[in-house]
Amino acid sequence: MKNTSKTVAAVIAGGLALFSAAALAQVNGKNQGYLIWGAGSDVVTTPSGLCVRTSDWTPARAIAAEAGKLCDPDLQPKAAAPSGAAPTPAPATAKPEAKPAPAKMLPQKINFSADALFDFDKSDLKPEGKAMLDDLARVLQGANYEVILAIGHTDRIGTVQYNQKLSVRRADTVKQYLVGKGIAPNRIYAEGKGKTQPLTRPGDCKGKKGKALIACLQPDRRVNVEVSGTK
Repeated sequence: MKNTSKTVAAVIAGGLALFSAAALAQVNGKNQGYLIWGAGSDVVTTPSGLCVRTSDWTPARAIAAEAGKLCDPDLQPKAAAPSGAAPTPAPATAKPEAKPAPAKMLPQKINFSADALFDFDKSDLKPEGKAMLDDLARVLQGANYEVILAIGHTDRIGTVQYNQKLSVRRADTVKQYLVGKGIAPNRIYAEGKGKTQPLTRPGDCKGKKGKALIACLQPDRRVNVEVSGTK
């Protein structure tokens, strides 16, 4: 029994000695980190084909080693794409063309100075007043109107009754002129507010008379045109 044990031990010891003589771990060689056979460059592999690493193996050494390309290919740097190569664009997905929604013309309030449209205390349009309304008519062409309001205002000079009638005449003049330019008569309305809605404050223009008072109250003399519709 003792002899048998000695024989087995001798065989094992002899095998290890033979293996040590054949296999050397290269510390400073090109294949540092892998066990190679003798003084050659062949890496020792297991029966399943795996390379045998030494105790000083590291990923960095696997990358630098010649055997690393075969033994640890997943650690090797990937080849960079040519600098001039452009990435292949993803195929564009066709989208159905959306129909543009009609633009909404928000309610607008245009303040025309009555002095620009009419002479003082008059309701007949001046040439420059007609030119201003011509521009307005061109802007309104092709619009689907909900309503157009022409509202006349006067200053505080004169009686309430007189100023009310004057404001109505001026608003109606503006309406009739726009109707003559193609605006549907049932879409435009005229009304007068007289001197009930002044833009000047009660304390403004105190002590002024004649032309000075007329000039000071100019903001109150106006015709507002309010438009609501879609273009």
